[in-house]
Amino acid sequence: MGGPGIGRLADRLGHRPVLPVAALGNAVLLALLVAAVLAETPLPVQVAIAGLAGLTVPQIGPLSRTRWISLGRHRPGDAELVGRALSFDTTVDEVSFMVGPAPAGLLVVTVHPVAGLLLAAVLIAVFGVLFALHPTAPRGVPTARSGGGPTLVSPALLALFAMATFQGLILGSANAGPNALAAAEGNTGLAGLIWGGMAVTSTAAGLVIVGRSAGTDLVRTLRVAIAAQALFVLPLLLGGGLWGTAGTVAVLGLAIAPHLIAIFGLAERVAPIERMAEAMTLLGNGLIIGQGAAAVAAGQLAGGYGYTAAFGLTCTAAAVAALVAVTVVRRSALPGPGPTTGVLPGPTTSEPPPAGHPSAPGREPTPEPTSASGT
Repeated sequence: MGGPGIGRLADRLGHRPVLPVAALGNAVLLALLVAAVLAETPLPVQVAIAGLAGLTVPQIGPLSRTRWISLGRHRPGDAELVGRALSFDTTVDEVSFMVGPAPAGLLVVTVHPVAGLLLAAVLIAVFGVLFALHPTAPRGVPTARSGGGPTLVSPALLALFAMATFQGLILGSANAGPNALAAAEGNTGLAGLIWGGMAVTSTAAGLVIVGRSAGTDLVRTLRVAIAAQALFVLPLLLGGGLWGTAGTVAVLGLAIAPHLIAIFGLAERVAPIERMAEAMTLLGNGLIIGQGAAAVAAGQLAGGYGYTAAFGLTCTAAAVAALVAVTVVRRSALPGPGPTTGVLPGPTTSEPPPAGHPSAPGREPTPEPTSASGT
């Protein structure tokens, strides 16, 4: 829940003052959590530390996408390149999200139950600070610092937040189901392989999107991708054992990356540029909230009624998401690519733009070409 707050601060103050504090604070809190667990402190203390650790996650993924947008706003002729960069960034972020638990689990099994958390603390401290100090880190936006500027929340952004939350519900329940199935068949080690198959196919689909030409209709991509997910998950209700489930989940992965790419690509078009970091972290929070809620609900369903009940939640979430995409996500509320309400300041180390440059003070940004679809 702390993501939008960190995003808001990054919009106001810039990435460099905010991210090192968040990254180092998060690393310290993870280390404290490990110490509290090993010392067997009271459960409320452990929960409080874990909650604070969640609030300080430095939001590298959403802020990375914000940087691509910042760079692109100063090079209006590179709209196509920025779109591909956003697609690639979203794909890599998703891959790390799905693949990351594998090495963490390996450390838990081979080293110590807390080894995964300690590794996470080290990685966040080191690479979070490096990311914050990178020359591409944008400065704060004056209107955001003064408390002015446009309103963040709009019907279009709320629709995208709903789609991100539904995607989290699908992912969380699709993960809980194979875990319960593998446990029921006495082979828990295969659950990770099932999840890994989804990562492979989703990555492949994301890379295909990256390689496509400009003019992609992102609203159509979003609708087709979520409708495909609603169809792809139906075989989960038919059983098929571990290998049948693995095949179905792998096919599901083909529609996940395109859906996420469309969500974040459309957010770049509808969110106020002065509050882009906050918007991206808000959508990232929707994904995490959905996944967390589904993990709890699907786990309870699987424990009480079997793994098929968990897959029922997957199918329900996908069907409702497809309905929302068709009825709520509309092209009329999602403009084509181009400047919205301003221009993000450039990297911290950059010089002021020369006179006549599209981003120079006193001059309106040069519009970027819209896609053929008008989205």
